[in-house]
Amino acid sequence: MHFLIFDWNPTTGIDIIGNFKLHFYSVMWIIAFLLGLQIMKRIFKRDNIKEEYLDPLFLYTIIATMLGARLGHVIFYQSELISQDFFSIFLPFRFVPKFEFTGFQGLASHGAAIGIIIGMYLYRRKYNYKSLMWILDRVVIPVASGAIFIRLGNFINSEIIGKVTDSAFGVRFIQEEYNKYEAMQLTGMKTPKEAYNAIANNPQFQNLLDAVPFRHPAQLYESFSYIFVFLILWYFYTKTNKDKQTGFLFGLFLVLLWTVRFFVEFVKEAQVDDRATWALNTGQWLSIPFVIIGLYFMFVYKPKTAVK
Repeated sequence: MHFLIFDWNPTTGIDIIGNFKLHFYSVMWIIAFLLGLQIMKRIFKRDNIKEEYLDPLFLYTIIATMLGARLGHVIFYQSELISQDFFSIFLPFRFVPKFEFTGFQGLASHGAAIGIIIGMYLYRRKYNYKSLMWILDRVVIPVASGAIFIRLGNFINSEIIGKVTDSAFGVRFIQEEYNKYEAMQLTGMKTPKEAYNAIANNPQFQNLLDAVPFRHPAQLYESFSYIFVFLILWYFYTKTNKDKQTGFLFGLFLVLLWTVRFFVEFVKEAQVDDRATWALNTGQWLSIPFVIIGLYFMFVYKPKTAVK
């Protein structure tokens, strides 16, 4: 029996010209970066760091996050793009089976994490005002806040969906069940928007709506959990002396965020069909090393030299 249920059939963006659309998923990324910039401004002010170092840090973070997330997705989940549609890896377009503006889609959080660490290493080499671990201890705070909005963007896009559920809380992801071409063909509508609205609201197509299963809103579970990850990190940074323990906040971030990811993955559909029968899915296997590394930085790591 479902008590808290709803059908999810949102407008995913604003049409601009032709096939170009401002995707709300992209807007969520913009919000994540801009909010993160404001958080880092507060951190720099609190730690008496010159603000001139902030703009390049912001630029390095954007490039490292997007490049790492995209390459991570391709390597971990969709390696066939390398041979089938190579330029779509780096451009917001799909070239196969036809040219289409897609926005930047297919981004993996594990890849983003690796990209950020590499990006901060490169940033530290050029701007040597604090240690690499000092930077990582602080940059993970806005990263945690950004994760909240990225998962909201996934929910808007009806992607990274949860498994079918009989629990009280379920969501029918209409746009995930039927791609836009299927929706138009089944309803006879001329546009995807009209087709999806017909499935959602027209009694004539009730059979199509009934065929859409209720699923766990895994994206919302994750987004909600990341609010607490951010608040915990902010508490330890501002209300305790743990900001002086080099590596602790970085380690705490890794443990909290990837533990959340590990457990939420139990209610997610496998992103690669061939791995659906694995005892643990790709996201869980990738999360385990991050948690172990986090525990090391929280309880074992000792800097070789004093922090500047």
